[in-house]
Amino acid sequence: MSTGELVIEDLRAGIPGREILKGLTLTVRSGEVHAVMGPNGSGKSTLAHVLMGRPGYEVLGGSVTLDGIDLLGLPTWQRARAGLFLAMQHPIEVPGVSLVESLTAARRIVPTDETAPDVNERLHAEAARIGFDERFLDRSLNVDLSGGERKRNETLQLGVLRPRFAILDEIDSGLDVDALADVGKRVQEATTEWGLGVLAITHFHRLLDVLHPDVVHVLSGGRVVATGGSELAEIVDRTGYAAYT
Repeated sequence: MSTGELVIEDLRAGIPGREILKGLTLTVRSGEVHAVMGPNGSGKSTLAHVLMGRPGYEVLGGSVTLDGIDLLGLPTWQRARAGLFLAMQHPIEVPGVSLVESLTAARRIVPTDETAPDVNERLHAEAARIGFDERFLDRSLNVDLSGGERKRNETLQLGVLRPRFAILDEIDSGLDVDALADVGKRVQEATTEWGLGVLAITHFHRLLDVLHPDVVHVLSGGRVVATGGSELAEIVDRTGYAAYT
């Protein structure tokens, strides 16, 4: 089981001409689930993009480290190699590249236990755990999949690659009740199976009914303005964000 921490300190970032994150600080440790909630435009998805190194975003100050490794100075593939994973809000189609091919290539880069099963074995095992139809496994990545199936697919990839820290950018959007239960349960189990640390970005409390947060952060105006336990998510769900803006 891995141990470590993802440390974000005084992070300032945005797009050219506009600062969006204005001094964001938080730390996620192995095995912990941190939920990030906030109104539209508060910087939640910007945080995910900046952490993973999406082009078009500028870092204006602060630092992000994974066990002391400076992630902001690395290209995206090296951040993945360090153990960071992003489940995208809107997973894209990749025609001509199958899920098996994609994960086989990724396993050559992402460190893994040498005794781990091969990609195909783990792929079928993970598909069964989250109710992902095996006929999609040989299909081009996300091609002709519904929004909910794409989110299951992201969770499947997480289970196969077994990164150290996962950023879930609204993984609950587009999921029905059954799919949400499958996805949330699998991520929760990963926190104990290999010590996955989770930064779950969400608008809704319903994700946190199945993915139980150790810490909840409310993001507003590019800063963390409130931090607490699961009761904070319940308060936000009842009263909204007016008190935090």
